[in-house]
Amino acid sequence: MLGRNRPPRRRVVTRSNGEEEVAAPREEGDANRPLYRWVVVLVATAVQAATGYVVLGIGALTGFFRDAFDLTGYQTGMVVTAVALAPLFVLVPVGRMLDRFGQRAIVTAGGLWLGIGAAIAATASSFPILLAFLFIGGAGYATSQPGGSKAVAGWFRSERRGLAMGIRQTGLPLGGALAAATLPAIAEARGWQTALMTTGGVATVGAIVFGLVYRDPAAVERDDYPFSETLKRLLSERFMRPILGSGLVLVSAQLCVVAYLLLFLRDVHTIPLTTGAWVLSVSQILGMGGRVLLGAWSDKRWHSRRLHLVILSLMMTASLLCVLAWLPEGVSVGAIGVVAALLGFFAFGWYGPWVVHISDIAPRGYVGLTLALSMSATQLGIVAAPPLFGLLVDISGSYRFAWLVLAFGQVICALGVAFHLSRVSREDSEVEWHRSYQGV
Repeated sequence: MLGRNRPPRRRVVTRSNGEEEVAAPREEGDANRPLYRWVVVLVATAVQAATGYVVLGIGALTGFFRDAFDLTGYQTGMVVTAVALAPLFVLVPVGRMLDRFGQRAIVTAGGLWLGIGAAIAATASSFPILLAFLFIGGAGYATSQPGGSKAVAGWFRSERRGLAMGIRQTGLPLGGALAAATLPAIAEARGWQTALMTTGGVATVGAIVFGLVYRDPAAVERDDYPFSETLKRLLSERFMRPILGSGLVLVSAQLCVVAYLLLFLRDVHTIPLTTGAWVLSVSQILGMGGRVLLGAWSDKRWHSRRLHLVILSLMMTASLLCVLAWLPEGVSVGAIGVVAALLGFFAFGWYGPWVVHISDIAPRGYVGLTLALSMSATQLGIVAAPPLFGLLVDISGSYRFAWLVLAFGQVICALGVAFHLSRVSREDSEVEWHRSYQGV
């Protein structure tokens, strides 16, 4: 086992200027500033909403991109993929930088990069140029998800982290809900270019606010292990398998709903894009509620078993995708809205307990890297799922088949996570990690 028979490693802290010094362990957060913890939650939520307004806003504009550039279903999915592809390559280095330099500078710089990139993409005159600018700007999104989560994890102890993290995780569906409610109307009135420029402005403002208000804890504690060794160790750990698998599968459902629900409602149920945008907005709002309620519930009854709520989300998402697939033609918008709302609660709400579980189980001092590595799996789903879903629609000529394939994946993943939990506990994984490095 890696690290066996080695002497215990020294513990070091990295100051904001990059200098290191030996330090004793300390608790997360600052007991003398309890109110500021909630300010951290507020600004972390705000910057996530601002960046989510860009990333999920692209999904709300897919119908306009398809009409403007005469795209196929597969090409439409590529628009969503473009903005999410770059983070797949930079998330792990970003996690390393978060552990080393803290959240304030990294998250602020990433938000500015994303905002400027979206604004430049609004000037694109062709589909390939649009994809290129979205790809380049999308690299900035890699900082807000792990950075904001690490910010909250650093200011709250584990037993109180679920509610705080759940609130912080409402940022993404909040940004998506605002995007779904506003961007199609802006694009209808002023064109998709103005709508995309708007997303860039929102991301820029969010990054500036975070940089002005947020302060990192006094020191970032970490164990002095080589980066490559730690990364290899994390990838080989059993406790990472259900995290990576469930994140990949659930975020695939989430992004396919964001990217294709409006088109599905228009093409199958003849519901206008602007009306469908409100249905998607309702789904996003219920997703916000799901992240808060499931996160808070995980504190109360599921503190050491948060993945059980992820299994629940997988099964409910699968069931509701099947309902969506088999909705009869002519069904009312209200009935579709109810299905979309419930789907949003679980297909978006799972992220609350999932990310708290990661911050709980991550090795001390490597929360940023563990979060970033886990979110690389979700980023893979964000990149791959929309174009694959569109390809299934193109090949089969049916949204129903694509929704059912997506539902089947949720069921298989739920069974896999349940099997894992029957064999290994969270506590065993944590003990195994620390023993392997301390030569126990």
